[in-house]
Amino acid sequence: MEQYFEIGKITGTHGIRGTMRVFPTTQDPTRYERLKEIIVEIRGKRETFHIQKVAYHKQFVLLTVKEITDINVAELYKTGTILIPDSAAIPLEENEYYTRDLYGLKVVTDDGEELGELTKVYVTGANDVYAVQKGPEGKELLIPAIKDCIKNVDIKEGVMTVKLLEGLR
Repeated sequence: MEQYFEIGKITGTHGIRGTMRVFPTTQDPTRYERLKEIIVEIRGKRETFHIQKVAYHKQFVLLTVKEITDINVAELYKTGTILIPDSAAIPLEENEYYTRDLYGLKVVTDDGEELGELTKVYVTGANDVYAVQKGPEGKELLIPAIKDCIKNVDIKEGVMTVKLLEGLR
């Protein structure tokens, strides 16, 4: 079964002709320009739309699709999630990973100490920060996603090897 990536949330409309105002949840909002179609998921249902026009306004992507030509119809999709299939995802460079693939990784130090499971990814200005928790009641350990700390990520084996810098515990 094919997996999907979330690349935006519909926050409202723009104008009276059914253009949707989208808050992008992707690192590259210009990716909408390279897409021919999107899937909108709302209230447990998925619908495919064909992109007609992409524009930008402040931090939003303005998305016009062929199937919606009226503001009243566009309003029905407010709060919807925009998805694309894995096959339409931007290819990864070496040492790049999709965030969704990091959740649940077992995190160990380069000395072999098991720290716990990666449970959250915090997006900050400079770099992401990984939250690692040992057991349901364990204290959360925050590890910056920088080369000095993240030594190896093996998605297939489900293990991330880290070096804890002084002061991280």
